[in-house]
Amino acid sequence: MPGINRAKTWVLIAALLGLFVLIGAKLGGTFGMAIALVLGLAFNFAMYWYSGTIAVKTTRSRPVTEQEHPDLYRIVRQLTTAEQMPMPMPEIYVSDMQQPNAFATGRNPEHAKVAVTAGILQILDERELRGVLAHELSHVANRDILISSIAAGIGMSITFLARFALFFGGGDERNASPIFLLAAWLVAPIAAAIIQMAVSRSREFQADESGAYLSHDPMSLAGALAKLEQAAKKIPPPRSVGPAEAHLFIVNPLAGVRRSGLTRMFSTHPPTEERIQRLTAIARDLGQGSAVGPA
Repeated sequence: MPGINRAKTWVLIAALLGLFVLIGAKLGGTFGMAIALVLGLAFNFAMYWYSGTIAVKTTRSRPVTEQEHPDLYRIVRQLTTAEQMPMPMPEIYVSDMQQPNAFATGRNPEHAKVAVTAGILQILDERELRGVLAHELSHVANRDILISSIAAGIGMSITFLARFALFFGGGDERNASPIFLLAAWLVAPIAAAIIQMAVSRSREFQADESGAYLSHDPMSLAGALAKLEQAAKKIPPPRSVGPAEAHLFIVNPLAGVRRSGLTRMFSTHPPTEERIQRLTAIARDLGQGSAVGPA
């Protein structure tokens, strides 16, 4: 199943790339496509190499030692040495955010960073925290950072290309009508955002499933998600966390401030209820109970 989900993700990436090529061909001509390609490569390079550093600084996360958080280190060490996911011990961070949440970042398992917020350490028990950390480590093992960087880079390239075409006319060999250019300026970034959101949602489902099998306890993650979703609606994140960072977290940190139908459509996370339903199905497959909460 994880392999199928990964394949679906790359199909969505291919769709985003196809949209990029289509917009370039229709609006930017050869020169426009070259400009967008350079921008896309630049964005991808920056996000791939520096996404981890940017993420921990944006969320005001600091590295912690094993002496400061022995339980956190113990859980992560157990998970990273499990047979299903042998990987190097990641750097562990704690954010000052009071909203309960967690995220993983880094360009590959050898340069991974896993962060939890001060709020999550206050409301989750050890079983639930283990479920959350298994989810985040699954993101690292699945190399989701690479996938999201590619998607985000191409998406931003599409936006730049559409705006470039609007202000400088069509390509060097064709003249697009102003109405078509305006439509592309509005529609292309929206289409790119929709595909990017689909990529993010696919990644979350995949990490839920991988994490459930890693921890051997799907309902621990289900219980944690239920708590985190409720808290995210009540406790806002710091102002430094915006839509560009929302996809990093295990639950949408902006859930309490983005409630319109349009913003829900562009949510980077699938509905928590659906995630819990899928985890419940996995628990049944493993012959476990399906009650959300401590066993």
